[in-house]
Amino acid sequence: MTTPETSVGQRLVIAGGSGFLGRAVTRFFAAQGWEVVILSRSRPQHPLPARWVGWDGVTQGEWARELDGAAALLNLAGRSVNCRYTAANMLDIYTSRLDSTRALGRAAAAATSPPPVWLNSSTATIYRDARDLPQDEAAGEQGQGFSVDVARRWEAAFLEADLPNTRRVALRTAMVYGVGEGGVMETTDRVVRLGGAGPMAGGGQRVSWIHEQDFCRAVAFLIARNLSGPVNVSAPESPTNAEFLRAYRKAWEVPLGVPSTAFLIQLGARVMGSEAELLLKSRWVAPGRLLSAGFAFDFPAWPQAIETLVAQARREGHQGR
Repeated sequence: MTTPETSVGQRLVIAGGSGFLGRAVTRFFAAQGWEVVILSRSRPQHPLPARWVGWDGVTQGEWARELDGAAALLNLAGRSVNCRYTAANMLDIYTSRLDSTRALGRAAAAATSPPPVWLNSSTATIYRDARDLPQDEAAGEQGQGFSVDVARRWEAAFLEADLPNTRRVALRTAMVYGVGEGGVMETTDRVVRLGGAGPMAGGGQRVSWIHEQDFCRAVAFLIARNLSGPVNVSAPESPTNAEFLRAYRKAWEVPLGVPSTAFLIQLGARVMGSEAELLLKSRWVAPGRLLSAGFAFDFPAWPQAIETLVAQARREGHQGR
């Protein structure tokens, strides 16, 4: 029997859908019988069960017609934050998120039949460095700094368009773990297998994450349920950095991991063209609204999730190269 999550023939438009996460969502929804349209600057390099339409993420064009009559819109567009926060990179991070969100808002507002639901990426890093208690949507406290400011402006841009008939959900998403090119495991697997994944800066900071499968399922759940506003898309259990890496090493059968100090992490991040904040900030995010609405995670705990993912990586020949 067809359920709202598996409605055959409905169209899902994914902006910025050619990356790792967009590919995962595309495969998930296509398997449920949805028509999937990907909006991206270049044609996806990987074969996907979707129709590609080009866009520049800024100006209106033929792509805007895809929103008319679509059952749902998902925006994943935005430059990766895994880079040095130079002035040029920060500007690119801002504009890639704000311009694409505003372009989608204008297109939806102009549509004769706009999507009834629009899910827009945000980030779980909007919350403060938390080591005392989890941060949910109701009581969570927002932090300070560049990445938090990006999240605030992103969510504000998401609400600018006048769309009285479109329900809007801001996806405050934690790190999504899955196997495949462009995913976070492409980098972290190498570190673990080379023995560099010991506790970082003491290992007390919390790590929020979600399995790729649960992310896709949460998107389907939110399309089908009458929820709007910010939603934390994160697994219910956030281990400490030390616990997170211990389970990661166990899954790859790596007995030891060299610990690192905050200074070494800052130095390494500079060498690798990244920012130490991505590893040092304590992200303790609770999916309060998802759980209250009845969403059941397939992978609520990290040890089970990483064991499953490593087994998949072994089967598919991804050996942390």
